[in-house]
Amino acid sequence: MLTVVAAVVAALGWMIYNKLQGGGDPEKQSGGPQPAPVAVAPIQRGPIVLSRTFSGALEAPAKFVVAPKVSGRIEAVFVDLADTVSRGRVVAALDDDEYVQAVAEARAELAVNRANLAEAESALEIAGRELARIETLRKRGVTSDAQMDTARANQLAKKAQLEVARAHVTKAEAALAAANIRLGYTRVTAGWTGSDALRVVAERYVEEGDTVSANTPLMAIVDLDPLIGVIFVTEKDYARLELSQSVTLTTDAYPGERFEGRVDRIAPIFQEATRQAKVELTIENPRHRLKPGMFIRATVVLDRAEDAVIVPEEALTSRGDRTGVFVVDAAGRSVSWRSVTVGIREAGRVQVAGEDLDGRVVILGQQLLEDGSPVTIPDDAGKSGGGIG
Repeated sequence: MLTVVAAVVAALGWMIYNKLQGGGDPEKQSGGPQPAPVAVAPIQRGPIVLSRTFSGALEAPAKFVVAPKVSGRIEAVFVDLADTVSRGRVVAALDDDEYVQAVAEARAELAVNRANLAEAESALEIAGRELARIETLRKRGVTSDAQMDTARANQLAKKAQLEVARAHVTKAEAALAAANIRLGYTRVTAGWTGSDALRVVAERYVEEGDTVSANTPLMAIVDLDPLIGVIFVTEKDYARLELSQSVTLTTDAYPGERFEGRVDRIAPIFQEATRQAKVELTIENPRHRLKPGMFIRATVVLDRAEDAVIVPEEALTSRGDRTGVFVVDAAGRSVSWRSVTVGIREAGRVQVAGEDLDGRVVILGQQLLEDGSPVTIPDDAGKSGGGIG
């Protein structure tokens, strides 16, 4: 193909030089237009796809930061970087001496209040029996109204004391439960929500012996399967994106390998600074080979034609406000101008639509041609060499 192109360029250069030197009008010398040397390529039919490659990065779909709910000194950390963690697993332990003592005090306080409750119940029972005795004597006319009123007041007082004792027991029980909860907080667990039962320790921020306050991050645990790929697209490509479109990804970490994904979310707005929209991809990662933070190149097929008429991009030329191609006749001696509509472009190939598109098209030398111009094809190499496959 390079030989053909070189021959055509040389012929064109000679023709231009001859005109500049006033070598005469070739048409007058020969009685007609001289054939223009051109390079050609075959018109093909087949599939063609419109794809775009976007740069982006991988992110974890979920990140759980483990933090204690109480302060204390870290006695042990049971997992390390890159360890797999199951949901609910204890990952660290704090010094619990103070919390154990608080539980003991709360339990003792509860015992005291229960004893007070038992005493109040007994006092109410005695007051009830005393009131019943007074009521019996009153019916016989032995006791006075004042004695009756005193007995009733005493019983009511004992009932109130009983309710207070019960409230104190309830309060002590709540205090004991709270103390037990705080004691349980010294065993720090990885209790994330979601359907994934396993995650991986991505970062660890503390060591054994460190003293931490409540809500201080101890480690970050992430989900690695699937991963989220984040890319940004311009307005030109935005309208062609659809949910669930297939995506092929490559990364520098694994040269030559391809990973599959799909479009999962498309932002409904464009960022004002960049005029780009965020698109999230879902990438299955069962072997955890891909990692959050990796740079990726994501190729998305935006359009596809299964049976397209395809010409080399070099074949396109303009005449006035129209785009078209020069189609070579079967004998390879002249060309015809064909107006075309341009479709998908892919790696130097172009989908075109128009009438009578068959055979070969001119890819070099169009500036010397008009509809019906005679041409010459050096060595007729276009029949076997100018392919665009």
